[in-house]
Amino acid sequence: MSADGGHGLVIGKFYPFHAGHSHLIRQAQRQSDRVTVQVLGASVESIPLEVRTEWIRESHPGVRVVAAIDDAPVDFESAAAWDEHMALISSLLDAPVDTVFSCDAYGGELAQRLGAEWVRVDEGRRVNPVSGTAIRADVAGNWHELAPAVRAWLTARVVVLGAESTGSTTLAEALAEHVGTLWVPEYGREYSAIREGGLTAPWRSDEFDVIVDRQMALEDRARREVPVPVLVCDTDVLATALWHERYVGSAAQRLHEAASAHPPLLYVLTGDEIPFVQDGMRDGEHIRHDMQQRFRDVLAAQDVPWIEVRGTVAERVSTAASALSPLLAEHLRFAVPLEARPMDEQRELQRRAGDRRLG
Repeated sequence: MSADGGHGLVIGKFYPFHAGHSHLIRQAQRQSDRVTVQVLGASVESIPLEVRTEWIRESHPGVRVVAAIDDAPVDFESAAAWDEHMALISSLLDAPVDTVFSCDAYGGELAQRLGAEWVRVDEGRRVNPVSGTAIRADVAGNWHELAPAVRAWLTARVVVLGAESTGSTTLAEALAEHVGTLWVPEYGREYSAIREGGLTAPWRSDEFDVIVDRQMALEDRARREVPVPVLVCDTDVLATALWHERYVGSAAQRLHEAASAHPPLLYVLTGDEIPFVQDGMRDGEHIRHDMQQRFRDVLAAQDVPWIEVRGTVAERVSTAASALSPLLAEHLRFAVPLEARPMDEQRELQRRAGDRRLG
């Protein structure tokens, strides 16, 4: 059976949003005059609803996307559970529904309760054999199933930093090659060469805001393009804040706040035991050790895990990769969705959620 115009409805958790969801929404768009997508997540899940809604809005402009927490037990055999779900679903609608689009069997009951037609899309997931369960179990192995916006949100950043001539750029490039991903070079170095007055002109505080904005823009673009859920960055906002201290002579609280709001998964500090090399753009070896200690002090005072690596490039890569591995595994771990939990646990979670609302 096929729909012909009218108001189409797609409902899901989108935990996370993937190619199968996009196929479903596109089919609804082809066969409907307007489409509403309802994002119904549970309070126990670990991806915020607002994040999921933005994924869909970016990937499917023109659809109406609404979201709400739905902690009612997922029990398709229970009329009472259906009534709870339907009360929420109906409250999110701005007009009657003509067609429900779903690849799962519950779509038939949902359509009947809404007085709508049911179009079952990709029954058995033959066109898009992917599921949220599979992606949650193996994000990297299903990376190709995710839209750029989802990849950007899931990608973990590893930031390599250090004083001048400590091998941070060399390590960033080598670590990225080892992991099989992209790396973002230090924009501040490029800016230093093109700024008005070159290296000899006094630095202004606002120049560091330009560097931060451009650096973050490069990171944002790269996070959408990485082939695996890791991006290596040669410096970041925190390092830029420390160079502000060095060249302006004072701390910039706004930069430190920006760094706190944009934390990586891991900081890798390159050791200063290697010989200093003057490339024409560096202050000199006389300040290197003091700057290195400043990096250590600042990293020790913040919450992101960090390590200092020494030795050959290969040794540094090995140390950094070993530190990254368990952090990345934890980063890509999702909370168990509501429907995968035992029914007694679902009911208890619902009761607690109700108590919180009443409190």
